[in-house]
Amino acid sequence: MAVATAATGLVRACHPEPTAAVTALSGLLALRLGHDPGTLTLVMAAVFTGQLTVGWSNDLVDAGRDVAVGRTDKPLATGRVSARTVAVALAVAAAACVVLSLALGPAAGLVHLGLVGCGVGYNLLLKRTALSWLPYAVAFGLLPAVVSLALDPPQWPPWWMIVAGALLGVGAHLVNVLPDLADDAATGVRGLPHRIGPARTRVVAVVVLVAASLLVVLGPGRPPAWAWAGLALVVVLAAVALRGRGSAPFRAAMAIALVDVVLLVLRS
Repeated sequence: MAVATAATGLVRACHPEPTAAVTALSGLLALRLGHDPGTLTLVMAAVFTGQLTVGWSNDLVDAGRDVAVGRTDKPLATGRVSARTVAVALAVAAAACVVLSLALGPAAGLVHLGLVGCGVGYNLLLKRTALSWLPYAVAFGLLPAVVSLALDPPQWPPWWMIVAGALLGVGAHLVNVLPDLADDAATGVRGLPHRIGPARTRVVAVVVLVAASLLVVLGPGRPPAWAWAGLALVVVLAAVALRGRGSAPFRAAMAIALVDVVLLVLRS
């Protein structure tokens, strides 16, 4: 029972939802770019271990803060899993990430390791500064490059994909921290959203996510009908995100991010 509890806690501590989402996104991009099954699997494995590295390091760094504010959803804060167990898992994931990333080739591997470094840098320092958005912009913007640089021969993705990914990353950061602003402020975290406040954070998040939608639809040129339909859906969701009440704005902003991801994959 204790082993099962610790294992469940370890899974929860890795931030499983974003870990699965980013890993799936990398796989879909690899599929769209025509990678063979072996390389596609390698891309997903490298990204997966990178996300584990970022997720577990985040919970280790935040453990004291999570205890202070009584976060019952954090396994380290509740004692469901020990810091030692998470630290060992983190070390294994980080080592695997290095090996798997470099197996993609020097260009793709070094870019991916740089993105993982951005995530760890956010956990250690940047989340407490006005530059809290920067690691998200870099990581999401260059994720398509990891996939395309793993091609033979390596190639960079189009500019619009990089910029749209960066905007999507910034929007994801702003939306993600909205529910935790009060807890973060109570423990001294003052990233960009904390400095501009929840109302402005919501507006900026919607603006950058809509901008990402426009780039994905218009960037490649000659949008098909379904792309215009996706953009119309984004406009409706943006109105809800800006004018809605209760949890509706947050859910609408998350939905815009999801639509952006779908459009990005289909237009790649």
